[in-house]
This record gives sequence, structure tokens and C-alpha cells, in this order.
Amino acid sequence: MYVTLNPGNRKVVEGVILWILVLSSTIAILTTLGIVASLLFESVRFFKSVPLTDFLFGLEWSPQTAIRSDQVGASGTFGAIPLLAGTALISAIAMMVAGPLGLFAAIYLAEYSSNRMRSLIKPALEILAGIPTVVYGFLAALIVAPFLRSGGEGLGFEVSSESALAAGLVMGVMIIPIVSSLSDDVIRAVPQSLREGSLGLGSTRAEMISKVVLPAAFPGIVSAMLLATSRAIGETMIVVMAAGLAANLTANPLQAVTTVTVQIVTLLTGDQEFDSPKTLAAFALGLLLFLVTLVLNVIALRVVKNFREQYD
Repeated sequence: MYVTLNPGNRKVVEGVILWILVLSSTIAILTTLGIVASLLFESVRFFKSVPLTDFLFGLEWSPQTAIRSDQVGASGTFGAIPLLAGTALISAIAMMVAGPLGLFAAIYLAEYSSNRMRSLIKPALEILAGIPTVVYGFLAALIVAPFLRSGGEGLGFEVSSESALAAGLVMGVMIIPIVSSLSDDVIRAVPQSLREGSLGLGSTRAEMISKVVLPAAFPGIVSAMLLATSRAIGETMIVVMAAGLAANLTANPLQAVTTVTVQIVTLLTGDQEFDSPKTLAAFALGLLLFLVTLVLNVIALRVVKNFREQYD
């Protein structure tokens, strides 16, 4: 049943809808600005106690500080490099798992699978995205980490009970749906005329996909990869349960490491004194993490803008 509005009422309804949309956009923008302002305000307080250069380029992270100045350990060390290194290591391992598997799954779903098979596989993949991260953490801590440790000992490698490899592998499985779902949508959005033209010129199906479809979908695939990377950077529970809390500056995936998000949670857990550099360090880490993800998003937008022009 359709209701016909006269021109006057239609303008009123459209005006109300417009104001609702403007209000929603304004709330979203103000919320973002409020978050950034709170991070900046507390970070400035932190950098009054700890030099910015020490934070950005320090090689040791030990935020434990004493309550009184006459106690041992009255000043901690707040070098963020070990945290950034651990975050990058685990995220890289996760993307080595999720990138190829997610992209290959997307190619199969978009180019090879039947509608019936697609209707079965895609929901099954997306179920992975609905599993709570704490469940992945249990999987990493109780199954993957002991398996890697026993397997490493059998091969003569010394594997820590909590390792970057265990956390990265499980995290990679967790973010496969992000890569596969977004890449599948991008690949299916490539015009059918490009496929038909390539096949008409004598290309095989594999050549058509590798030389025509994937280059045309490249900007969207890059965006999917960077979005998945941002998701990996922001993960906490899997790292806490499988990689540990040790701020080790190492590139060895068999050792325990920690990440920026894990340290933020650790610093803000329990009763805290918000005049302490130890607590304020969490806000500085939050600001640093915000800037890293912002850079990734800017890169994704630039890639999409630069390469999309070739196919418009």
C-alpha cells in the first residue's frame, strides 16, 4: 500500500529526513573529535613527564613506576619500539595467513563456484567472523601454542610457551572472512565485458583472472588487505592469551612478544592513578595506534584513487 504525499507534505518529510541525516553525521564527527581530543589531552600530560623522543625511539618498555620517589624503580622506561615491533610481527604473520587464503577463497567464490556452492561456502566463511575473539584465544593457548612447542622441540627449535607465531596463525584465521568477503565483492564488481573481451581474444580462464580481473579489482583488494591489517593491529585477546605480555624486541616468531593494544589494557586494568606516567602511557599508546591506523586508511584511499582512474 502506497501513500501519496502532496508537494507541501513531501517537502516537510524530506526536510525532517535531511535534518536527521545531518544530525547523525554531526554526532559521528563530534564523537570522533572527542575521542581524539581526549587522547591528545592525556598524551600531552604524559609527554610532560616522558620526552617524546624517548617514547618513539626507546628500545625498552618497563612502565612500572614507584608510588614515592624514594622507592626503588621510581622512574620506568617507556620506549614504544618493542611494542610496535611485536605488533608488526604478529600482524605480518596474520596477513601471511589471511591474505593468500582469503584472496584465493574470494577468487573461487567469484569466478569458479556455482551459485549453490557459493551459498554454502560464503556463509561458512563468514561464521569465522562471528566467533568471539576470546574463543580464538583459547584455541591459540590450548591447542596451537602447545602444538608448535612440541613440534619445534621435535625439530630442535626452542619455542616459547607463548609465541608470536601461535598468536599470528590464529589471528590470521580470524580475519580470513574480512579479506575474502571484501575481495569477493570487489572481484564480482568488475564489469562482465572485461571478462568476455579477454576470453574472446583467446585467453584461458586463469589468464583472464590473473591479467584482467585481478588488475581491475586491485584497488579494492588492497583496501581489503589494509582493512584486515588494521583489524589485526587492533586485536587484543588472542595476543594476551597466546603471545604473552613480555615486551621483547625481537623478530623471532618463536619467542613471546606483546603489542600496543595489550599494553593499553594492562596499564588501565585495576585501580589506577591518572597522575602517574604509567597510566598516562596508555593514552600515548592509544594516540600512536590511532595515527598508525589513520596512515593505513590514507594509504588505502590513495591506492584506490590512483588505480581506479585507469579503469573508469
